Amino acid sequence: MQKAAFVALAGRPSVGKSTLVNLICGAKVAIVSPVPQTTRNAIRGILTRPAGQLVFVDTPGRHTSNKKPNKKLMDVADKALIDSELVLYVIDASRAPGLEEEEVARRLHEFQDRTIIAINKIDAIGADTKRSMSFLEQYLPDINTSRCFEISCLKNEGIEPLLSCLFEMADPGEPFYPEEYYTDQEMPFRISEIIREKAIVRLKEELPHSISVECADLELRTDSATGRQRLWVRAFILVERESQKGIVVGRGGEMIKAIGQAARKELNTIFDWRVELDLRVKTKTGK
Repeated sequence: MQKAAFVALAGRPSVGKSTLVNLICGAKVAIVSPVPQTTRNAIRGILTRPAGQLVFVDTPGRHTSNKKPNKKLMDVADKALIDSELVLYVIDASRAPGLEEEEVARRLHEFQDRTIIAINKIDAIGADTKRSMSFLEQYLPDINTSRCFEISCLKNEGIEPLLSCLFEMADPGEPFYPEEYYTDQEMPFRISEIIREKAIVRLKEELPHSISVECADLELRTDSATGRQRLWVRAFILVERESQKGIVVGRGGEMIKAIGQAARKELNTIFDWRVELDLRVKTKTGK
């Protein structure tokens, strides 16, 4: 009997949710960076096995803030919790629980009967799994320890027992997607997210949360000499103000060139065609 379920991931920013989804699905599904709340949308990664299919919905990290952008991100996360059959709560064992962790636990209180715990980064300096377990016993007492798993995404440890539990808790059902799918993201979105990741990593604290990426044009072109197809992409990194354009472009165009090269390199590993990227910068007003 096959099982099928949507699994919403929950947790603080930078606990490793996106890394875990990529590891489980065996491919780049969600972008990853050291910058908190890199994930802005509900990203779906798909795992299909003889036991069935799990669709992981990676959501923005829950961050305590009354600012409008953060509230929008929390709405995305809350919708995933409500719509999914299972919840995977990821905790960073190397960080002491604080107000944000308490806020996450309070939000998950009503979902305890269908929540599984992944205590991540058990190999990190300062990791304290006993501290994490004590926190869970206090704030989510109805979750049995049999549904708590110590894992390391970095070393790929503890993942299989976690997946076995998820499949066991999933209801019987037919797969939602064809077997060969590992994500349902459309090509323009995937390209935009890869570019955004490379920009965030290189721009660091200068303006990561104010940038977005627009994939404006896609075209499959055939080389007349070789007959091989290549994917031509025109994309724009969007900034809030005119003064920010120079930061993204960099001196002599060095920054945007580095972002484009890094993005192309990764896109060439994802798609079947060689990618040609025409990357530009403009303000969100279109100038």
